[in-house]
Amino acid sequence: MAILELHDLTKRFGETAAVDRFTLAVEKGEFVSLLGPSGCGKTTTLQMIAGFETPTSGSISLNGRDLSRVPARERGLGIVFQTYALFPHMTVEENVGFGLEMRKVPADERKRRIAQTLDLVHLTHLSTRYPRQMSGGQRQRVALARALVIEPELLLLDEPLSNLDAKLREEMQLELRRIQQEAGVTTLLVTHDQSEAMALSDRIAVMQGGRLIQEATPFDAYDQPKNAFVSSFLGKSNAINAHLETAGSEGTILRCGEIRLNGPGCPEQPGPVLISLRPERIEFCNEGDALVRGRVSERIFLGDQWLLKVETGLGELLVVRRNSGRREPELGEAVGLTWQAEHLRILGAEAVA
Repeated sequence: MAILELHDLTKRFGETAAVDRFTLAVEKGEFVSLLGPSGCGKTTTLQMIAGFETPTSGSISLNGRDLSRVPARERGLGIVFQTYALFPHMTVEENVGFGLEMRKVPADERKRRIAQTLDLVHLTHLSTRYPRQMSGGQRQRVALARALVIEPELLLLDEPLSNLDAKLREEMQLELRRIQQEAGVTTLLVTHDQSEAMALSDRIAVMQGGRLIQEATPFDAYDQPKNAFVSSFLGKSNAINAHLETAGSEGTILRCGEIRLNGPGCPEQPGPVLISLRPERIEFCNEGDALVRGRVSERIFLGDQWLLKVETGLGELLVVRRNSGRREPELGEAVGLTWQAEHLRILGAEAVA
């Protein structure tokens, strides 16, 4: 059952539609991410849910309750901001209990819930510290505890990990998911970080230009992108212009200049299309088995993997190889490339510029 429902939600600033007819339902206990580049409307959407912005049109309902006339302070939402917004003169315990105090929760109940929530975020031993005495990750957990202690129907996260360094951000992704699952709280995250959204979410809603482009599980959005934008935004992708010669449920024939390729079943009509091919789906092979041949033009070592660029008759193709200790082709080396036909994604004529 959906706990949060957005229907045709629109926000205009003058002639500009920051959010345009956005519709989304979030189930109880789900973790859903609004994902997209800067300026796509994801933060404006979150601010309308929180009550900080008034929609131009459309509706927001929480557990069947229309929020359009409910002030932000009365919506009962837990919110974690990018800056955490902790009170520097208050201890961890005082910061976490502030919302309960404002709601006039009795002292004994307040003490119990603070202790329970600090235990959930593993900060019981730091309850008397001040924010300035804590690391970024610890402050982030204090902000999360403050949002959770009021037992909100919905938790809103606005880029909560963006101020952390890369290693700590990865650690906090695991911690945030653990806390969300243990608390069982329905959560909506706003982020521009693709890996963060895919690591944390049950579903992601990819936005572009104020509109919802694709809503799916992280795996489905990555593996079955709806269009060229989703394909390129969710990780690395090779985009290949082609001409669809024959199409059918069993397979297709694609012409890319002088090169013909077998593709997966496709409902598109013959004509120009854009092909998406993930770089980790490409394998090196001997020339006799190659679908295309090329020469390595760039080679980058990233520790756990190699990135190689190969100049081919299809254009420059990026190849990602897991570092398993094997030898990888050198710069300038001639190579053969192959992949499975089902790994090609045909994005359709509308994707061709």
